[in-house]
Amino acid sequence: MGNVKPAYIKKIALKLVRKFPDKFTEDFENNKMIVEKLTTIGTKNIRNRVAGYIARMMEDKKGENES
Repeated sequence: MGNVKPAYIKKIALKLVRKFPDKFTEDFENNKMIVEKLTTIGTKNIRNRVAGYIARMMEDKKGENES
C-alpha cells in the first residue's frame, strides 16, 4: 500500500489525536480498539485506515522528540 491517505482519513485521525492525545500509541491494535470505542465509523476498512494513520503519526512524533 502507498503512503497517500485520503483527506477524510487524515481529518478524522487529527481530530481524535487532538481530542484524546493520551489514549493513542504506536500500536495499531491498540489504536484500532480505541478508534472503535470513540467513533461511530461503520466499516472496518475505514476504522483500520484511521488507526493505521494514527499509529504512523505517533511513530513520527516519537522520532521528532528523540532528534
